[in-house]
Amino acid sequence: MKHETIPGATSAAVRSRLSAEGTEPVKSPYLQIENLWKTFGDFAALKGISLSIQEGEFVCFLGPSGCGKTTLLRAVAGLDLQTRGTVHQGGKDISVLPPSQRDYGIVFQSYALFPNLTIEKNVAFGLENTRRSKAEIAQRVAELLDLVGLASQARKYPAQLSGGQQQRIALARAMAISPGLLLLDEPLSALDAKVRVHLRHEIKNLQRKLGVTTIMVTHDQEEALAMADRIVVMNHGVIEQVGTPTEVYREPASLFVADFIGETNQFPAKVLADGRVSLTGTELACAPHDCAAGTPVTAVIRPVDVIPHSDGARSPGAPDVVATRENLIEVDVREMEFLGGFWRTRLASPRFGDGLLVADFSINAVRRLDIAEGSAMSVELPRDRVLVFPERAA
Repeated sequence: MKHETIPGATSAAVRSRLSAEGTEPVKSPYLQIENLWKTFGDFAALKGISLSIQEGEFVCFLGPSGCGKTTLLRAVAGLDLQTRGTVHQGGKDISVLPPSQRDYGIVFQSYALFPNLTIEKNVAFGLENTRRSKAEIAQRVAELLDLVGLASQARKYPAQLSGGQQQRIALARAMAISPGLLLLDEPLSALDAKVRVHLRHEIKNLQRKLGVTTIMVTHDQEEALAMADRIVVMNHGVIEQVGTPTEVYREPASLFVADFIGETNQFPAKVLADGRVSLTGTELACAPHDCAAGTPVTAVIRPVDVIPHSDGARSPGAPDVVATRENLIEVDVREMEFLGGFWRTRLASPRFGDGLLVADFSINAVRRLDIAEGSAMSVELPRDRVLVFPERAA
């Protein structure tokens, strides 16, 4: 049975908050994946994957090439059945059902439009076997083309449209039968950067309007952070972390997640007592962690979390009073790279040994503090942004 979607449906994030506040009963997951394995001979592409997705949620499977994200999507779609494990959708066990009996629409990276059919015929393709009348099909096609902003292109052929327009037609075709689940397999990777940014906003707005449960596979961290309600970070066939974009960026569960999502500075360190680490002989206060004292670790801080100060690090509003701050380090500015919205700087200090600290400073901060190559300044590494992880296994 197909699930008709409701414009303006409450987002999954809002529903989760309401449930947490006790104002709405906790709902069963719409999609439940349990202990999913996929092997190819001796190689395990998926290793015991378990995941719950709520109705109306937008979830991104994120990870490097070969991590298993596309294999997991294909298992959900029934295009490549799992070796063992189960998949339930809407309370129904679909683990061994063929794709034709599953309730989803799918959009591929290559669009997969029929070149010999007009745009309206492409969108209508999935509707022709639903026993709807020609008038109903025509009305549904018109609604979808209007929804994706391409009503005027109905009589054209795919080759006459841009890549972004073709992807919107592929999305309209996937939504034609009002599926309960929308699957997106790297739908934006073939587009140029500006079109990709524009289209990701369109897809997210459309998903919110329709309230359809959506899974998108991507290797683009920025794409996942911008679009997802939750991100599933995968590596070598396992899930490293599941969380909101803010959680996986600000509170990475592992060194892999910290390294894969966004930019990081990484320094070898050793755990000291009382919430501190030793970095090339320098003590730094750090965020809470589970590593025992004396353990070799990797200390991580993102370039965006480095706070610049003028030489002497005086408090804002009190220029004659030297601030008392943790993790305040005097540095020399070795390199500066202008990246449009900010300056990426590389900073040297004996406290970093032979390494350089990369810091991203706003244009206003660079102007206000007169930061320039060859100048001296102070930077602060906030305690709660100095993250500590066990050393990566060799």
